[in-house]
Amino acid sequence: MAKFRILELCKQKGITQKDLAEKIGMTPVGLAKAANGNPTFETLEKIATGLGVSVPELFAPQPTNTIACPHCGKTIKIEKGE
Repeated sequence: MAKFRILELCKQKGITQKDLAEKIGMTPVGLAKAANGNPTFETLEKIATGLGVSVPELFAPQPTNTIACPHCGKTIKIEKGE
C-alpha cells in the first residue's frame, strides 16, 4: 500500500486535518480513512486540490533501493552485488 503525506503536507500548509476535511467536503473520519486506506482517484484529487498540490505529491517517495512486489505489494530491499 502506498504511503500518503497528507499529515506532513497539512503541517507544511499550517492547517489541521479537520480544516482540510471541511474544506474538501469530507468528514475528518472520512479523510483519515482515505489517508490510511485505498482511496479513489477522485478522493485523491479532492485532497490534493485542498492542499494546493498535485496528486503525485501526496505520495511519500519510495527509497531507490527497494521495489514493491507486483504480486503481493511487499517491499523488497535490493542490495548491491560485488
